[in-house]
Amino acid sequence: MKIKFLGATGTVTGSKYLITTEQSHLLVDCGLFQGYKNLRERNREPFAFDVASIDAVALTHAHLDHSGMIPLLYKNGYRSPVYCSQATFELCKLLLPDSGYLQEEEARFRNKHKLTRHEPALPLYDLKDAKASLSLFRPVEFSETVVVKDLTLSFDSVGHILGASRISLSDGHKKVIVSGDVGRTNDPVMYPPKPLADCDVLLLESTYGNRLHDPAKTEETLAQIVNDTAANGGSILIPSFAIGRAQSLTFVLSELIKTKKIPKLPIFLDSPMAISASDIYCRFNREHRLSDQQCEQMCELVEYTKEVEQSKQLAKIKYPHIIISASGMATGGRVLHHLNRFLPDHKNTVVFAGYQAGGTRGQKLVNGHSSVKIFGREVGVQANIRELTGFSAHADYQEMIDWIKNSNISEPKRTFIVHGEADASDEFRLHLRDQLGWQAVVPDYKNEYKI
Repeated sequence: MKIKFLGATGTVTGSKYLITTEQSHLLVDCGLFQGYKNLRERNREPFAFDVASIDAVALTHAHLDHSGMIPLLYKNGYRSPVYCSQATFELCKLLLPDSGYLQEEEARFRNKHKLTRHEPALPLYDLKDAKASLSLFRPVEFSETVVVKDLTLSFDSVGHILGASRISLSDGHKKVIVSGDVGRTNDPVMYPPKPLADCDVLLLESTYGNRLHDPAKTEETLAQIVNDTAANGGSILIPSFAIGRAQSLTFVLSELIKTKKIPKLPIFLDSPMAISASDIYCRFNREHRLSDQQCEQMCELVEYTKEVEQSKQLAKIKYPHIIISASGMATGGRVLHHLNRFLPDHKNTVVFAGYQAGGTRGQKLVNGHSSVKIFGREVGVQANIRELTGFSAHADYQEMIDWIKNSNISEPKRTFIVHGEADASDEFRLHLRDQLGWQAVVPDYKNEYKI
């Protein structure tokens, strides 16, 4: 068996691992590279494998850095199955067509305003490709066994977002586990990740491999931000991932209002995808902590703005309010229009409630840049910028190590650290060595290992 690392090495994006045996070729995840330009340019490179040789794709979860290249795979002739959990399929029905639509829109915008070096600018794939690729999905239940030639696969919950899975696979000789993105023990919405099992090879994510989440209670910090901003006559904008983070935020804000820790400000969820995802969360209530009553409470206290005209009307509000809008790293979507309006006003606060990949507007803002480029022009930053890592859906390095300890497993023969910036992955390797006595490797892009 061999593993080739085709993404999520030295970066948190582009998750893609090619696993080959004597009989089969399995691709675990097929995600978009995001952030720095040199990473995004990898999306335009030819696939580093023969598309026709791939027997199946196994998808850990729906986020685009794990799923967003599946439509391009389809565009290049792939017609074999994509296996994933039931909830992941439902979320991909939202995410992938939206991704295709946004890529078409970006190409149109660049062509219209002559902001491209290529004539004409072309989308990586379009809405039609994305919708067509959904026909390949074969959703499975957690712990159900799937056979791909000489490989057997199974999926188990790891928290993080709805449907997120770690994938176990075996060829009868070696067992490999790919952790996917691992959730937190005390997540307000998702259950904690299921314990790990013994394996020969383990791929571990390291998004927060060099960081600990703020021990202060996130809900209290958010309440203080809302109260201080509203008292100054300002409003709060929260760029949010539509899947997972938006649902956690709306739940926590509704609880803060219910317990009178913040005033009953108008809260707008300005993301059609996040609105639809919230409905899916309510349907899959066995997979998270929220009761039917709590789901209803969120809907009652949060106003949904699905239509474009409704979103535009938010700019006319002159009194304190809260807007939650995608995307979470401020790379595109409706949040850009709100940032354009919020950033120049010192009374406002922009709250980033999750990981900001290198090269994104979100990262530049949390790092204190005095301006960011939006719609082709520089926008000055006068608003307060706050970061709440406690809302992250990723375990920090200590939570990861505690998860391994509590799983009571033996050290695998090979452990690979993936899905992290270079410094985070290497520091997590050292934490594993110092706390567990494990030896781990941080693979480089396109490294291949025989196991």
